[in-house]
Amino acid sequence: MDRPNENLLSRLEQSLRQSRAARMHLAARLRELEAEADSVRAELAEMDTLASQTEAAIYRLLSSVLASSNLTLGLPSDAELEAAMGQSQQSGQSFNHAQSRMHAQPPARTPLPPERRQQIPLVRNNVEVLSDRFMDRTIPQAVTLLLREEGGPLHVNEIYNRLLEGGFRFTGQNPTISVAVSLNRNMRFRKVAPGTFDLVMRDASKAS
Repeated sequence: MDRPNENLLSRLEQSLRQSRAARMHLAARLRELEAEADSVRAELAEMDTLASQTEAAIYRLLSSVLASSNLTLGLPSDAELEAAMGQSQQSGQSFNHAQSRMHAQPPARTPLPPERRQQIPLVRNNVEVLSDRFMDRTIPQAVTLLLREEGGPLHVNEIYNRLLEGGFRFTGQNPTISVAVSLNRNMRFRKVAPGTFDLVMRDASKAS
């Protein structure tokens, strides 16, 4: 074999060794990343479990508040909604300080006079399911769509009615409380009146 061919072969062999070494290094790095990903998944699972336990504790507390107030099932007053949301915020902070809200929770309001209470939408019985568009969505996801379509704020009673029409499935004995607490804890929404919520980024949602 002549000299040029020997030099070419030597260079090719050296390139092959370098490629194999680089591949081994990448394979080792991939194993490290996969192990790290498994660790992160385990931590996420633990956080999901903690969040579920926190949620259950909050709703147990709310149930006791509602029971002590002798509320009509499924139709709490605005003052009671305010009190329940305040209890929810305090419980959430005790479980996870990182989830504390940026603004102080206002005190519970006094019950509205009869003429004001008549303006509050009623929770309708036997709501007809018109679609399944909210069936696989969370409360914040579904309400974001509702408020964008509405173009303005809605009371939790009306939100509840429309979620049922869209096929949303509630669990628990006090669905309007569940809606109010969920929206109150999510910084995507703002409370504009007792029991009434709107999107924080209303202008941005319209522009999009």
